Amino acid sequence: MNITNTPLSGKTRREHDLLGELDVPVEYYFGVQTMRAVDNFHISRVTLDLFPEFIKGLADTKQGAAMANRDLGLLDPEVAEAIIKACEEVRAGKFDEHFVVDMVQGGAGTSTNMNANEVIANRALELLGHEKGEYKYCHPNNHVNLSQSTNDAYPTAIHVAMVRSIDKLIVALRDLVAAFEAKAREFAHVIKMGRTQLQDAVPMTLGQEFESYAATLNDEIAVLEENKKYFYEINMGATAIGTGINSDPDYADLCTKHMATVTGMPLVKAHDMIAATNDTSAFVMNSSAQKRLAVKLSKICNDLRLMASGPRCGLAEIHLPARQPGSSIMPGKVNPVIPEVVNQVCFRVIGNDLTVTAAAEAAQLELNVMEPVIVHCMFESIEMMINAMNTLRVKCIDGITANEEVCRRLVYNSIGLVTALNPYLGYETSTMLAKEALESGKGVYDLVLEHKLMSQAELDDILKPENMVAPRRFKK
Repeated sequence: MNITNTPLSGKTRREHDLLGELDVPVEYYFGVQTMRAVDNFHISRVTLDLFPEFIKGLADTKQGAAMANRDLGLLDPEVAEAIIKACEEVRAGKFDEHFVVDMVQGGAGTSTNMNANEVIANRALELLGHEKGEYKYCHPNNHVNLSQSTNDAYPTAIHVAMVRSIDKLIVALRDLVAAFEAKAREFAHVIKMGRTQLQDAVPMTLGQEFESYAATLNDEIAVLEENKKYFYEINMGATAIGTGINSDPDYADLCTKHMATVTGMPLVKAHDMIAATNDTSAFVMNSSAQKRLAVKLSKICNDLRLMASGPRCGLAEIHLPARQPGSSIMPGKVNPVIPEVVNQVCFRVIGNDLTVTAAAEAAQLELNVMEPVIVHCMFESIEMMINAMNTLRVKCIDGITANEEVCRRLVYNSIGLVTALNPYLGYETSTMLAKEALESGKGVYDLVLEHKLMSQAELDDILKPENMVAPRRFKK
């Protein structure tokens, strides 16, 4: 079975590992250990190639290591340059289809690390003029993985990839905030009824409602930016548990310096390598930030569905763009499918956060072997949130229109209108008006005039939209 899109000739090369020998198609850049991982882990069916930023992070990590090992005289310059060139090609996406292991795997990420080591080694061999699998010239472990362990290379690649992924998430979030702000300006003049506990409260403008959505989402940009900083600290040089065994004393600092140059990020060496190797709290913080954004976004989508409910028997204050027929049995029905799908994405993100929390707690002694599921959840959450926010913006928010007449009629027919009269008539009189309006079906406006509690001119002035939607100074 071909596990890439590469056409196969039927020719193979024989590779070996701890468990024995295996034939690998000559076209594959990965090798025997990747093949075993593919055979062992049919779990999520979500493979590394679906998250290009992760692959780039792996390439950055291996390149930084090769540069440090070269500078320390541990790696032949010609081999180092071939590895560096191979990493550059991997980072450019040239070999994405050869990153084939399942995101969810046993072994604390060893399969992912070896997938990267084998692809880079085999490409470096080609650049050196050798055939894939001629590992005596460039070996996945001896050369590409030199001075490293999965336990420092894997989390470092994740950190770098998460910074880039968060940046993309922030871009999508900024665009969505801008879309809500545009609608806030468009709807600034539309008076509507505000509600608490789904009951009539006090008047507001539709613009104020959409501006509140923009503001609450905009707050999350700072949260994401702050959480991004936790990923600048890396543990390259920690090797197996943080003691730095099998690495040169100068390797950690040198590798971190090279990785900062390669990535353009302000990366720093962890202040305690043992702690950094077993601590996954940065992932917990980031996942929590994603959940916080998801909770807000889902609430907004709930509001959109409520305000668009109807079209005749609901609130019908806004019209969402019609995107597809809504029923196989009810002619003419159109559903709010875009907010609905965003709700579901948010539920998944919230669930992923619980998985991340549980997996982080499951750490034991010097390593958290559950990192693969943490990584899978975080990358999935970000990818889905980016897609959801872009979809919500383009296919829903940008096309929302206001049903101005319905909004205004609901305000003037609402018993909640009496709240605006409370400072002038007092709580007792206002309560009496509300009760009578509820029992008689009459409007508060008509009852005020009927009881001669104020003149029509006074009433009209108080009930001007601009006088009901912001603080106002009252005369004694």
